Amino acid sequence: MSGAVTLSSVAALRSGSGLVTAVVPASIQGIVAAFEPSIMTFGLKCDAEGQLSSPFETQLTSFLKVWDTIGIGPGLGRSQSASELVRWVLESFEGHVLLDADALFHYSLLDHTSRSCTTHSVVMTPHPGEFARLVGQSVTAIESDRVKWAAGYASEHRAVIVLKGHRTIVTDGVTVYINTSGNSGMATGGSGDVLTGMITSLLGQGMSAMDAAVLGVFAHGTAGDIAARDLTERGMIASDLLKYLPAAWRECGTSI
Repeated sequence: MSGAVTLSSVAALRSGSGLVTAVVPASIQGIVAAFEPSIMTFGLKCDAEGQLSSPFETQLTSFLKVWDTIGIGPGLGRSQSASELVRWVLESFEGHVLLDADALFHYSLLDHTSRSCTTHSVVMTPHPGEFARLVGQSVTAIESDRVKWAAGYASEHRAVIVLKGHRTIVTDGVTVYINTSGNSGMATGGSGDVLTGMITSLLGQGMSAMDAAVLGVFAHGTAGDIAARDLTERGMIASDLLKYLPAAWRECGTSI
């Protein structure tokens, strides 16, 4: 899914990151690079079907020493190699890690030791279905008390949880923030990938995990609100958010 990682990468650039590298299967490297020349790309070995192919450690080890933050998940896929990549990042990387989309699927399959192996800050950005899988509950149960479930999971796993949806919740298990920006036009494919890039960027700029998640969520919704005024909620698509991020950051600057 080249679109997902491209949306995340451009969102990171539009959120203040000086350098962004999209690590993708070599089969889609050209597609991602052609979308926006400001994105640096690195192609991983892949199999005949375009899925990641192990081993990849030797390809990526040098990057771990220079990257500040890794956002992983958008467009990742659910292959065994992708699962191994998520585990390896959590065990090997000492910076901030954001888990989204398929990375959350792979995280849900890890044993307790692997889930607890991280010594760095972790942000997870699930929608209700992904979060229900993480906690082993139904979506209905989660939606009945979003704050309780999100805060409990954040505390247990020492992570910041961004439970997406109407009135997105951000919590580290102690503090709870309920977002008020955004609109229904943002319930479209790729919108979450933009959020991933934004929060990853803020983490890389030195913000705490909680602050980066709160600001990222608010600015994301603000971009959607500005876009809706011009395009209507019905007419919005995820890539529109990228165009309105500069205006959102300007507006956020007067709000915080």
